[in-house]
Amino acid sequence: MPRQRTQPKPPFPPQGLTPPGIEADMDPRPHYKAPKYKAAGKLEGLIALITGGDSGIGRSVAVLFAREGADVAIVYLPEEQVDADETARVVQEAGRSAVLIPGDVTDPEFCDRAVKQTVEELGKLDILVNNAAFQQHLDAFEDITLEQWDKTFKTNIYGYFYMAKAAIEHLPRGGSIINCGSITGLEGNDELIDYSSTKGAIHAFTKSMASHLIDRGIRVNCVAPGPVWTPLNPAEHGDEAMREFGAGTPLGRPAQPEEIAPAFVFFASEADSGYISGEVLPLLGGRPKAG
Repeated sequence: MPRQRTQPKPPFPPQGLTPPGIEADMDPRPHYKAPKYKAAGKLEGLIALITGGDSGIGRSVAVLFAREGADVAIVYLPEEQVDADETARVVQEAGRSAVLIPGDVTDPEFCDRAVKQTVEELGKLDILVNNAAFQQHLDAFEDITLEQWDKTFKTNIYGYFYMAKAAIEHLPRGGSIINCGSITGLEGNDELIDYSSTKGAIHAFTKSMASHLIDRGIRVNCVAPGPVWTPLNPAEHGDEAMREFGAGTPLGRPAQPEEIAPAFVFFASEADSGYISGEVLPLLGGRPKAG
């Protein structure tokens, strides 16, 4: 196998996706299996709950967690069933259990049920990955409707709060919460004002929760990627805008989910990051810093 895997670069062909976006319809398909990744049993016997685990970053996280020995529960929107089924299949091929939980993280009662179902079917909960997200590019601030602002916040930060609130009583000492932030939460984005605001809130939520839970032995960290080739962007952004997606990074391309997921393994593994809590880790394709 070549030392460095060849990853897709722009220009990208038209995707023709509509929200929330189905990964099975993307061309090229995102790389999520990480064939060069060598598992070491870092999460052996642990149970993880991953929101937005059907596709994109969440899918790759589920697959690598399974390869590291964890059983996983996956939360996703019902219309994303085809993607969730593929994720579950690959998790099971790795020899681990996958529980599929369709629903909407903007509903606090659903979040509570999702945690309870995870514990009932898999026996416990050790790791919560908050990853589900909504975004919508708009050229003018005046075009952001109250409905969009509300949906973005309810999905991206309220959903994280709801899941953490439901999970916290089940997480043991040595457990962890891993949030998915974004470079937009560090630097802002003039076409993603509401989305960027929620990502900044997620970063602050991470640091505040880390401080709050330190005495209970629960670590809280955040992964903050730059552009990643997932259904999220092409589903709501025009094909012309997506043609050069990620070209502005030093590597000249977006990340693939399999290049982001190992950071979640790192934060989930007490052996790797037992001394780390409250960190926001930017993954920016060669940029030396963000913010």
